[in-house]
Amino acid sequence: MEICPKCGLPTPACVCGEIAKTQQQIVVKTEKRRFGKINTIISGFDDGVDVKDITKRLKMKRACGGTVKNKIIELQGNHKSHIKPILVSMGFNEDLIED
Repeated sequence: MEICPKCGLPTPACVCGEIAKTQQQIVVKTEKRRFGKINTIISGFDDGVDVKDITKRLKMKRACGGTVKNKIIELQGNHKSHIKPILVSMGFNEDLIED
């Protein structure tokens, strides 16, 4: 059985990911791109969080396209008002998410 190097617990019982989620300072903003298109930018993710998995879930919940670049999530369209409740349901701290 493998042991997590950060918390010292066995890998199935590891809580590092949950602890990392509650300490993230996340910023959600919109940005106007070429041809007047609006993208929602979600930044502030540190190590210990699977940004690709979060992106996949956000794209599924909001039914939009998106990508990850340098730990910054870009979603196509204006989803700023809908992102915070989704991130809170994933386990992120509501007080540390800045709109």
